[in-house]
Amino acid sequence: MILSGGETTVTVRPRVEGQAKGKGGRAGEFCLGMAQALNGIGNVWALAADTDGIDGMEDNAGALVAPDTLARAAAQGLKVTDHLARNDAYGYFAPLGDLVVTGPTHTNVNDFRAVLVL
Repeated sequence: MILSGGETTVTVRPRVEGQAKGKGGRAGEFCLGMAQALNGIGNVWALAADTDGIDGMEDNAGALVAPDTLARAAAQGLKVTDHLARNDAYGYFAPLGDLVVTGPTHTNVNDFRAVLVL
């Protein structure tokens, strides 16, 4: 188990004309990058969430990554590279049911990440 805290850095990419604006925050962006880096490797799960219950300006605290995340996304026509290119973690994880939604916690201790390797 790997635990970490603190806010990650996100490079916000320019919006491409004709493309929907991406939604999500640092925790979701971390999970997009994690899913891409793991590339479906088995026995690794990850969670990233904001302790205040709000990732960026959305209604989720963060997202989950599982060994089958990329496969389930591909089955729905979702590509992690496309979503990373437009900073759209929310649009990637919402259809998968992998958003972490806690509601506002009214506390902002730290952003939180956990990676479980079995």
